[in-house]
Amino acid sequence: MNSTGRAGRPRASSRETLAEAACELFLERGYDATSVADITQRAGVSRSSFFNYFTSKSDVLWSGIDERIEHAAASLRDLGQGAAGDSVRGILLQIVRDFAPDPLALALRNAQAMGLEDELVRDTGLRHARLAAAVSSAATAAGYDVLKADILGAAHAAAVLSSLRVWAEQGAGRGSPETVLREALGTIHDLPWAD
Repeated sequence: MNSTGRAGRPRASSRETLAEAACELFLERGYDATSVADITQRAGVSRSSFFNYFTSKSDVLWSGIDERIEHAAASLRDLGQGAAGDSVRGILLQIVRDFAPDPLALALRNAQAMGLEDELVRDTGLRHARLAAAVSSAATAAGYDVLKADILGAAHAAAVLSSLRVWAEQGAGRGSPETVLREALGTIHDLPWAD
């Protein structure tokens, strides 16, 4: 349904068209050799349309998961002093629940072909820091000391982002991202060197 009164593509369609065009170009030319102008030309939209949906070229890959992380961070803040392991893990599972293959999954699976290895490391680090801080703040609000809270935040953020990467790299045979994340969250408690 076109929610705007103007002619042209509906908003969601333009966003999807831009993401599809970007991914095609990243595969064809590589990430560094693709400009925003190239993407808008391939998608048949204006440069201003690109910036209505994305803040940068890399945002094309991350916008879907960024929205989920932002929602999770708000939910973690809402837990306040009542933050407990089960509630935190439930919120983190929401980040990957019903996560369908998207530009990020395609990029993770084809990082080398797209020339995205360095970009993904840098951008994953930013998302890890945001999510780790949100989990750490929830742990601090629940009464954990800062060191334990930071470690919990880092471990849980790594579980989320590693799960998405492993799921994308291994394809549908691995199951859903939620299944992979459940396994990763269990691994936090089974890490070696605990003695």
